[in-house]
Amino acid sequence: MKKKIFLISFLLLFQTINAQLFTKEKVTYDANQGRGSTDNNLLRWGYFLGFSSYDFNFDYNQDLRDIHIKKSVGFNVGLIGNLRINNYIDLRLEPGLLITTRELYYSTEYFQGLPYDTNDLVREVKSTYIHIPLLVKFSTKRINNFKPFIVGGFSTALNLSSNQDNPDDNSNGQFRTTKNTLFYELGFGIDFYLHNFKFTPSVRGLFGINDELVRDDDPNSPWTSNINSMKTRGLFINFTFQ
Repeated sequence: MKKKIFLISFLLLFQTINAQLFTKEKVTYDANQGRGSTDNNLLRWGYFLGFSSYDFNFDYNQDLRDIHIKKSVGFNVGLIGNLRINNYIDLRLEPGLLITTRELYYSTEYFQGLPYDTNDLVREVKSTYIHIPLLVKFSTKRINNFKPFIVGGFSTALNLSSNQDNPDDNSNGQFRTTKNTLFYELGFGIDFYLHNFKFTPSVRGLFGINDELVRDDDPNSPWTSNINSMKTRGLFINFTFQ
Protein backbone atom coordinates (compact mmCIF):
# COMPACT_ATOMS: atom_id res chain seq x y z
CA MET A 1 0.00 0.00 0.00
CA LYS A 2 2.83 2.41 0.90
CA LYS A 3 4.57 1.67 -2.40
CA LYS A 4 1.36 2.43 -4.32
CA ILE A 5 0.89 5.74 -2.48
CA PHE A 6 4.53 6.70 -3.15
CA LEU A 7 4.21 5.78 -6.84
CA ILE A 8 0.98 7.74 -7.28
CA SER A 9 2.48 10.77 -5.50
CA PHE A 10 5.61 10.60 -7.66
CA LEU A 11 3.56 10.36 -10.87
CA LEU A 12 1.45 13.37 -9.87
CA LEU A 13 4.59 15.34 -9.05
CA PHE A 14 6.17 14.32 -12.37
CA GLN A 15 3.04 15.38 -14.26
CA THR A 16 3.11 18.79 -12.55
CA ILE A 17 6.82 19.23 -13.27
CA ASN A 18 6.37 18.17 -16.89
CA ALA A 19 3.52 20.63 -17.40
CA GLN A 20 5.44 23.56 -15.94
CA LEU A 21 8.93 22.91 -17.31
CA PHE A 22 8.26 22.31 -20.97
CA THR A 23 6.78 25.73 -21.66
CA LYS A 24 8.44 28.89 -22.92
CA GLU A 25 7.48 30.74 -19.76
CA LYS A 26 10.48 31.40 -17.51
CA VAL A 27 9.60 31.03 -13.83
CA THR A 28 10.64 34.09 -11.79
CA TYR A 29 10.27 35.00 -8.16
CA ASP A 30 7.05 36.79 -7.13
CA ALA A 31 7.78 38.67 -3.90
CA ASN A 32 4.10 39.46 -3.30
CA GLN A 33 3.03 35.83 -3.40
CA GLY A 34 6.31 34.32 -2.19
CA ARG A 35 6.41 32.00 -5.17
CA GLY A 36 9.06 30.86 -7.62
CA SER A 37 12.85 30.85 -7.56
CA THR A 38 14.75 32.48 -4.69
CA ASP A 39 18.22 32.02 -6.18
CA ASN A 40 19.28 35.57 -5.35
CA ASN A 41 18.73 35.08 -1.60
CA LEU A 42 21.94 34.89 0.42
CA LEU A 43 20.55 31.98 2.47
CA ARG A 44 18.06 29.37 1.29
CA TRP A 45 16.56 26.34 3.03
CA GLY A 46 15.02 23.10 1.91
CA TYR A 47 14.81 19.38 2.50
CA PHE A 48 15.59 16.18 0.64
CA LEU A 49 14.30 12.63 0.37
CA GLY A 50 16.07 9.83 -1.40
CA PHE A 51 17.52 6.38 -1.71
CA SER A 52 21.00 4.99 -1.25
CA SER A 53 23.04 1.88 -1.87
CA TYR A 54 26.05 1.25 0.38
CA ASP A 55 29.01 -1.00 -0.30
CA PHE A 56 32.43 -1.71 1.24
CA ASN A 57 35.77 -1.45 -0.50
CA PHE A 58 38.17 -4.05 0.97
CA ASP A 59 41.96 -4.15 0.75
CA TYR A 60 43.34 -7.57 1.68
CA ASN A 61 46.59 -8.78 3.19
CA GLN A 62 46.58 -12.10 1.30
CA ASP A 63 45.18 -13.11 -2.07
CA LEU A 64 42.08 -14.99 -0.93
CA ARG A 65 38.65 -14.91 -2.50
CA ASP A 66 36.96 -11.53 -2.06
CA ILE A 67 34.33 -11.10 0.63
CA HIS A 68 31.01 -10.85 -1.21
CA ILE A 69 28.79 -7.93 -0.20
CA LYS A 70 25.02 -8.10 -0.52
CA LYS A 71 23.65 -4.56 -0.68
CA SER A 72 20.15 -3.31 0.05
CA VAL A 73 18.34 -0.10 -0.83
CA GLY A 74 18.57 2.43 2.02
CA PHE A 75 16.55 5.54 2.81
CA ASN A 76 17.77 9.15 3.15
CA VAL A 77 16.04 12.19 4.62
CA GLY A 78 17.44 15.53 5.71
CA LEU A 79 17.60 19.32 5.57
CA ILE A 80 19.49 21.75 3.34
CA GLY A 81 21.15 25.05 4.16
CA ASN A 82 22.43 26.91 1.08
CA LEU A 83 24.78 29.92 1.14
CA ARG A 84 24.97 31.83 -2.16
CA ILE A 85 28.51 32.86 -3.14
CA ASN A 86 27.67 34.15 -6.61
CA ASN A 87 25.47 33.21 -9.58
CA TYR A 88 27.40 29.99 -10.18
CA ILE A 89 28.78 28.87 -6.81
CA ASP A 90 26.93 27.86 -3.63
CA LEU A 91 28.10 26.42 -0.32
CA ARG A 92 25.77 23.77 1.06
CA LEU A 93 25.28 21.98 4.36
CA GLU A 94 23.04 18.90 4.12
CA PRO A 95 22.62 17.13 7.50
CA GLY A 96 20.55 14.00 7.18
CA LEU A 97 19.64 10.56 8.45
CA LEU A 98 20.69 7.56 6.33
CA ILE A 99 19.67 3.98 7.04
CA THR A 100 21.18 0.98 5.27
CA THR A 101 22.10 -2.70 5.72
CA ARG A 102 24.92 -4.76 4.20
CA GLU A 103 25.59 -8.49 4.45
CA LEU A 104 29.10 -9.93 4.17
CA TYR A 105 29.57 -13.46 2.79
CA TYR A 106 32.89 -15.16 3.51
CA SER A 107 34.45 -17.95 1.47
CA THR A 108 35.38 -21.16 3.26
CA GLU A 109 39.02 -20.28 2.37
CA TYR A 110 39.02 -17.97 5.38
CA PHE A 111 38.39 -20.92 7.73
CA GLN A 112 41.01 -23.39 6.52
CA GLY A 113 41.90 -25.71 9.39
CA LEU A 114 39.25 -24.11 11.64
CA PRO A 115 35.84 -25.45 12.66
CA TYR A 116 32.88 -23.41 11.38
CA ASP A 117 29.21 -23.61 10.51
CA THR A 118 27.10 -21.79 7.91
CA ASN A 119 26.30 -18.94 10.32
CA ASP A 120 30.02 -18.14 10.56
CA LEU A 121 30.15 -17.38 6.82
CA VAL A 122 27.67 -14.48 7.02
CA ARG A 123 27.85 -11.21 8.90
CA GLU A 124 25.18 -8.48 8.87
CA VAL A 125 26.28 -4.85 9.13
CA LYS A 126 23.45 -2.46 9.99
CA SER A 127 24.18 1.26 9.78
CA THR A 128 22.16 4.29 10.84
CA TYR A 129 24.19 7.36 9.96
CA ILE A 130 23.84 10.95 11.09
CA HIS A 131 25.47 12.26 7.94
CA ILE A 132 26.79 15.86 7.67
CA PRO A 133 28.30 16.88 4.31
CA LEU A 134 29.78 20.30 3.50
CA LEU A 135 29.57 20.70 -0.28
CA VAL A 136 30.43 23.21 -2.97
CA LYS A 137 27.93 23.41 -5.82
CA PHE A 138 29.10 24.66 -9.24
CA SER A 139 26.20 25.55 -11.54
CA THR A 140 25.99 26.45 -15.21
CA LYS A 141 24.06 29.42 -16.52
CA ARG A 142 20.31 28.91 -16.16
CA ILE A 143 18.66 27.72 -19.37
CA ASN A 144 14.99 28.70 -19.23
CA ASN A 145 13.77 26.58 -16.28
CA PHE A 146 16.80 24.23 -16.09
CA LYS A 147 20.15 24.64 -14.36
CA PRO A 148 22.64 21.71 -14.39
CA PHE A 149 25.35 21.53 -11.74
CA ILE A 150 28.14 19.45 -10.27
CA VAL A 151 28.82 19.19 -6.56
CA GLY A 152 31.68 17.98 -4.38
CA GLY A 153 33.01 18.17 -0.87
CA PHE A 154 33.68 16.31 2.35
CA SER A 155 31.44 14.79 4.98
CA THR A 156 31.46 13.09 8.34
CA ALA A 157 29.04 10.53 9.72
CA LEU A 158 28.18 9.18 13.14
CA ASN A 159 26.99 5.58 12.98
CA LEU A 160 24.31 5.17 15.64
CA SER A 161 24.30 1.41 14.99
CA SER A 162 28.02 1.03 15.58
CA ASN A 163 29.07 -1.59 18.11
CA GLN A 164 32.64 -0.30 18.34
CA ASP A 165 32.68 -0.52 22.14
CA ASN A 166 31.05 -3.94 22.32
CA PRO A 167 33.44 -6.32 24.17
CA ASP A 168 32.13 -9.22 22.05
CA ASP A 169 33.65 -9.73 18.62
CA ASN A 170 33.11 -12.15 15.71
CA SER A 171 33.83 -15.15 17.90
CA ASN A 172 30.48 -14.22 19.52
CA GLY A 173 28.79 -13.22 16.26
CA GLN A 174 29.51 -9.46 16.50
CA PHE A 175 31.04 -7.77 13.45
CA ARG A 176 32.23 -4.39 14.73
CA THR A 177 32.63 -1.08 12.89
CA THR A 178 33.82 2.37 13.99
CA LYS A 179 31.42 5.09 15.14
CA ASN A 180 32.89 7.94 13.10
CA THR A 181 33.69 8.00 9.41
CA LEU A 182 35.05 10.59 6.98
CA PHE A 183 34.12 10.72 3.28
CA TYR A 184 34.64 12.72 0.13
CA GLU A 185 31.68 13.14 -2.22
CA LEU A 186 31.15 13.92 -5.91
CA GLY A 187 27.92 14.26 -7.83
CA PHE A 188 25.75 16.05 -10.36
CA GLY A 189 22.14 17.11 -10.79
CA ILE A 190 19.69 19.51 -12.41
CA ASP A 191 17.67 22.29 -10.79
CA PHE A 192 14.13 22.47 -12.19
CA TYR A 193 12.37 25.80 -11.58
CA LEU A 194 8.66 25.45 -10.87
CA HIS A 195 6.03 28.03 -9.91
CA ASN A 196 5.94 27.10 -6.22
CA PHE A 197 9.38 25.62 -5.53
CA LYS A 198 12.64 24.40 -7.06
CA PHE A 199 12.84 20.65 -7.56
CA THR A 200 16.27 19.01 -7.87
CA PRO A 201 17.04 15.36 -8.63
CA SER A 202 20.71 14.52 -8.11
CA VAL A 203 23.10 11.59 -8.05
CA ARG A 204 26.10 11.55 -5.72
CA GLY A 205 28.88 9.12 -4.96
CA LEU A 206 30.35 8.79 -1.47
CA PHE A 207 33.83 7.37 -0.75
CA GLY A 208 35.22 6.51 2.69
CA ILE A 209 38.59 7.93 3.74
CA ASN A 210 39.30 6.08 7.00
CA ASP A 211 39.34 2.38 7.85
CA GLU A 212 36.06 1.43 9.54
CA LEU A 213 36.86 -2.08 10.71
CA VAL A 214 37.22 -2.86 14.43
CA ARG A 215 39.39 -5.95 14.48
CA ASP A 216 38.80 -9.03 16.60
CA ASP A 217 40.85 -9.69 19.72
CA ASP A 218 42.37 -12.77 18.07
CA PRO A 219 45.05 -11.55 15.62
CA ASN A 220 44.41 -14.69 13.52
CA SER A 221 40.65 -14.19 13.37
CA PRO A 222 39.25 -15.56 10.07
CA TRP A 223 36.85 -12.61 9.88
CA THR A 224 39.29 -9.70 10.26
CA SER A 225 42.93 -10.86 10.04
CA ASN A 226 43.06 -10.75 6.22
CA ILE A 227 41.46 -7.30 5.94
CA ASN A 228 43.98 -4.50 5.61
CA SER A 229 41.29 -1.82 5.35
CA MET A 230 37.51 -1.59 4.97
CA LYS A 231 36.02 1.64 3.63
CA THR A 232 32.46 2.54 2.77
CA ARG A 233 31.34 3.38 -0.74
CA GLY A 234 27.86 4.67 -1.44
CA LEU A 235 25.56 5.96 -4.16
CA PHE A 236 22.76 8.45 -3.43
CA ILE A 237 19.75 9.42 -5.50
CA ASN A 238 18.20 12.42 -3.80
CA PHE A 239 15.17 14.58 -4.56
CA THR A 240 15.48 18.10 -3.16
CA PHE A 241 12.75 20.68 -2.59
CA GLN A 242 13.60 24.35 -2.02
